[in-house]
Formats: sequence, structure tokens, C-alpha cells
Amino acid sequence: MIELIITTTTFSIMIMLFKYFDKIQVNNLIAITFNYFTAGILALLSFSKDFNLTEIQDSITITYIFLALLVGLFFVVTFNLYAYGTQKIGITISTISNKMSMIIPILIGLILFKETITFFKILGIILAIGAIIIASKEDGNSKLSKKHLIILLLLFLGQGMADGILNWTQKNMLSEQNMNLFFAITFLAAGLIGSFFLIFQIGRSKVKFDKKSIVWGIVLGIPNYLTLLYFIKSLKNGLLDSFQIFPIVNMGVIILCTVSSILIFNEKVSLFKWVGIGIGVLAISMILL
Repeated sequence: MIELIITTTTFSIMIMLFKYFDKIQVNNLIAITFNYFTAGILALLSFSKDFNLTEIQDSITITYIFLALLVGLFFVVTFNLYAYGTQKIGITISTISNKMSMIIPILIGLILFKETITFFKILGIILAIGAIIIASKEDGNSKLSKKHLIILLLLFLGQGMADGILNWTQKNMLSEQNMNLFFAITFLAAGLIGSFFLIFQIGRSKVKFDKKSIVWGIVLGIPNYLTLLYFIKSLKNGLLDSFQIFPIVNMGVIILCTVSSILIFNEKVSLFKWVGIGIGVLAISMILL
């Protein structure tokens, strides 16, 4: 359970850092790119402590490397889609698309891993989905174009596939010995892909390097690495099934970020969010039954 608490906490720290970035005018693209390189270096340093040549040679395959690269690609693409969605479509519906993607890894766990599910757990998952929609609700409606619908669908599928691949990989290919190498390949691949985006934007004179964004990107990389590390550990420890972990983490992050926003940024919380949080707490309780 401690792994789940650390995952939720570090994930929430990442979100709060993004909120802070907006206030101090940190360039997201620069920070994200350096964040991935930082997380990759941390994974490499941790990997060197557990290095066992024989076990590593036996476990690393073309499939292993391909999946690590694929997850790295999904990380970068999903983030950019989410950033675009929040700016051009709206925070509310982009957040819903992102969080609802947990349906994909949940289904993978139930179908491929034959995880045991009960009536109360099903009800808890349904309540968690409802809680996320309600907690993300804002006043006003926006008309969505066909382009916006495609972007939201890609965001849903991209985040869901990234989580689904991670879920399958941790079950079938990852161990304590090769786990950090997988993370290193994933993060460094994401960093390289992000660098291409960054170079393209610099070439168009839309982005300028600044030390502040680089420094905060390095800071962001620390909780990013810890989030993935302890998320995979929470999936592997066997205490809870994956279909329980995904909604618990999602709702836990929403609750923790809401409380932190009130305490740190004096943010006003809508009635919808409080109702969503209340339902979310009930949902987590039922999922744990």
C-alpha cells in the first residue's frame, strides 16, 4: 500500500508543479524535455545498483526494447495532445478524456490477466468514472468540432494504450533487475522525441531557451521517475489487482490536488468538485472491499 501512496503523492506533485509553472512562466516544452532526460538518468543510476549481467541478457529482447520505446512515444504524444486540448478545447473535457483512459488498462487486466472482480468493485469503478466526470465539470458548454473530437479520442487512446502496455509489460517482462533499464529507455526515448519537437519550435522562433525552464524541468523529472517506479511496484506487489489500482490512483490524485490547490494557491473549489470528491472517496472504499 505504501507504493500506492507514494505514486499518488508524486503524481500530484507533478500536477502542482505544472500549476506553478504557469504562474512563474516556465516554458512547458523545455521543462518537459529536460524532465524526461532527468528521469532517464535517475533510472540509469538506479539500474546500475541492481546490475546483473546474466539476468539482464536473458530478459532484454527486441520486444522489451520496442515496448519501452513505444511507451516513450506515447508519453510525449499524449502530453502534447493534453497540452493542446487544455488550451484549445478546454481543461474540463481534456481532463475527462485523459482520466477516462483508465478503462483500457482496467479491461486489459480483467480480460488478459483474468483478475477477479465482484459486484462492489464494479460499482466502485462506475462510481469512480462518474466522480471524475463530476469533479471535472465546469460551467458552460463548448461546441466541439470534428478536429477536436479526433484529438480527444487520440488523447483517450494514447494515455490508455500507454497505461495498458505498462500493465502488460510489468506482468510479463519486468523484474527488479531489468525494471529501471526499461524506465531509462522509455524516458530517454521520450526526451529525444521531445527534443525534436523543441528544435522544430526553436527553428520557427516560437521557443527560446531559458535557464529557469531547464532547472524546473530537472526538478519535475524527480517525481516523474518516482511516480513510474512506484506505480509499477504497486502493480507488481500483488496486494491489489490492476483494475483497482488505476481508479484509486486517479481519484487519489484528484483529491490530493484539490486539497493542495486550496492550501497552496487559495483556489476556490466548485460544488461539482466537492460532490465528485465525495463520490470518489466512496468509490475507493468500494473498490478496496
